[in-house]
Amino acid sequence: MTDIRWGILGTGNIARQFSEGLKALPDAQIAAVGSRSAAKAEDFGTQFNAPRRHGSYEALAADPEVDIIYVATPHSLHCENALLCLNHGKAVLCEKPFMINAAQAREVIAAARSRGIFLMEAMWSRFFPLIDRVQTLIAEGAIGDLVFLQADFGFRADFNPASRIFNPELGGGALLDVGVYPISLASLLFGTPDSVSGWAQLGQSGVDEAVGIVLGYGAGRAALIATTVRANTAQEALLTGTKGRLKIHAPWWRPSSMTLSVGGKDEVINVPFESNGYQYEAAEAMRCLREGKTESNRMPLDETLSILETMDTLRRQWGLRYPTLE
Repeated sequence: MTDIRWGILGTGNIARQFSEGLKALPDAQIAAVGSRSAAKAEDFGTQFNAPRRHGSYEALAADPEVDIIYVATPHSLHCENALLCLNHGKAVLCEKPFMINAAQAREVIAAARSRGIFLMEAMWSRFFPLIDRVQTLIAEGAIGDLVFLQADFGFRADFNPASRIFNPELGGGALLDVGVYPISLASLLFGTPDSVSGWAQLGQSGVDEAVGIVLGYGAGRAALIATTVRANTAQEALLTGTKGRLKIHAPWWRPSSMTLSVGGKDEVINVPFESNGYQYEAAEAMRCLREGKTESNRMPLDETLSILETMDTLRRQWGLRYPTLE
C-alpha cells in the first residue's frame, strides 16, 4: 500500500508529539515540514527524518510531494493556515480547537467542500481505543440509558499576560484551550445541546480563567463541565446511566482505563493505547484519504461546527471576544 505523505505545518511541541505518534504507523511518512524559521524547519526535519524542509508555510503548502498537512500552529492561526493549505489543494488535519469561532469554521469548511478536499479537526481524544469501548458499552446498554455526563479538564498556569493562554489577542482562556475537550466528549455522547449556559471568571487580561458549563439535551439528559487554567483538576469523566455508571480514569482525555459500576459491583476495564496516542487520529485521516472521503464520519465537520457554535454561545453570555480575531 502506498504510504501517505504528511506535511507538518509548525514545529512546536504539539507538532513534535504528533510526529512521534506517526512513527507507529508503518504506512505514514513525514515527507516535509514547514516553519516560519528555516533553522527550525531544519532542526525538526533532522529530528523526524523529514527530507523536505521549508522555511515558510507557503512553501510547504505548495510542495507536490505532500498528500496531507497537519496544522499544528496556535489556534489563532488555524483559519489562515488551513485556508492556505486548502487553496493549494492539500488535505488538512487541523489541531483543536479547530478555529477561533464558528464563523471561521464555516469559511474553512466551505473552502474544503467546494474543492472536494479532505478536512478534519484533530480532536485526538475521540480516537483512543478506550473511547471506542465506551461507545460500544453504551450502545449495548451496559449502563442503561445515558442521562448525565460530568467531566473536567483544568491545569495550573502562572499568570503571564503575554503568554498564549492569557492573551485575548491569541484566543487565550480555558474554554478554547482545554474546555473544548469535555464539550467535544458531550457532543460525541449526546449530540448538539438544546440549551447552553455557563459561568466564567474573567481574569485581569480579560480571558476566561475558570469556567462552569451546563449543557441540556432534553429527556432529562445533561452534561456538567468544569475547566480552568488556574488549578489542576481531577481530569476525570463520569457517565451516568439509568442502570449504572462508567468512570473514565484520569487523564480521561488520554484514556487507558475506566470503571464500570452496575448493581453494586465495580469492574475495572483496561484499554491500553500504543505509542503516545496521536497516531489514532492520523490513522483515521489516512483511512478517509484512501477511501476517497472528504470528511470523517467519526469527527464530522458539521459536528465540529456545532461545537464551536456552543462555545460561541458561551462566550456571548460572558461578553468575551478576541479583539484582533473577530
